Parts: sequence; C-alpha cells; structure tokens
Amino acid sequence: MERQFTPVGVAVLTVSDTRTEDTDKSGRLLAERLQKAGHQLRDRRIVPDDVYQIRAVLSAWIARAEIEVVLITGGTGLTGRDGTPEAVRPLLDKIIEGFGEIFRALSYAEIKTSALQSRALAGVANGTYVFCLPGSPGACALAWDRLIGEQLDYRQRPCNLVELMPRLREK
Repeated sequence: MERQFTPVGVAVLTVSDTRTEDTDKSGRLLAERLQKAGHQLRDRRIVPDDVYQIRAVLSAWIARAEIEVVLITGGTGLTGRDGTPEAVRPLLDKIIEGFGEIFRALSYAEIKTSALQSRALAGVANGTYVFCLPGSPGACALAWDRLIGEQLDYRQRPCNLVELMPRLREK
C-alpha cells in the first residue's frame, strides 16, 4: 500500500546575537525548504545566544500540539557564546545519536576536518522532534536535503520519524 504525504507542523528558531529577520539566511532557508516540501511553518523566531532564552522558546513550542518539529539553527559551535546544545539537551527525553554522527560524516565530505567542530544534535522532547543545526546556510541545506527532509516524509521507507509521531500512532 502506497503512503500519502503527511504534512507536519514545524517551528524554526535562529540563535544569534547579530542576525535580524532580513539577514537570517539560515532560518529563511529552512522555512522555505520545509514549506516547499509541503509542511506547515507554525512559528519562526530569532533569539540571542542565551541558554535561558533558547529554553524558554523551545519549552513553549514543545508544549504546543501543532508543533511537531523544531529546527534550531546557530549556537552549535565551540566559541564562548555557543550554547544551543547546553540549552536543548536538558529538555530532551531522548537523544537521536545517529543524527549528529551522520551530519558530521556528510559534512566531512564537504568541509573535511572542520566538521569535527559541529555539535549538531537531535532528540525528542514531549513527542516533538528537535534538531540543532549549525548557523551556516550550507550546513542547514545539507541537514535538510540529506537528512531531515527525508525523515519528515511519511512515504520514506523502511522507516521515518513521521510514523513515530504521537498523532499517527494513535490512529
């Protein structure tokens, strides 16, 4: 039996001390790609690289049933202000170890050993999938095009993340 595409509700959070709506290329890229794929953009924001502001927005989003996926771009590097993984990890019920591993392997093909500086992370919080991506448009494109986009497609076989979402398991 062939499966039909099932749109999911997605929120995009850009973590940056300097970006604005006009200069947020990574957040825009993710919003455009997810909508082009047929998903619904439920919210989009920019917050400073501050652990508590990141947690506040993410906590509110994972409490909203219509947001099933959160894409976070920025704050995954190694500099002093990069705190996205530290903000997100305590909120996760489960970490999707393979996401960071595969992301870095794919990145290595493009940027060689610089890939080791990425602290890309994914997990599940209150039934919501959360992906933490580097802040560069190239990294966001790689993550969406080679990993996230396929896993958010219900037609993807042998398995995908959509079929694990609470609203589909209840059917």
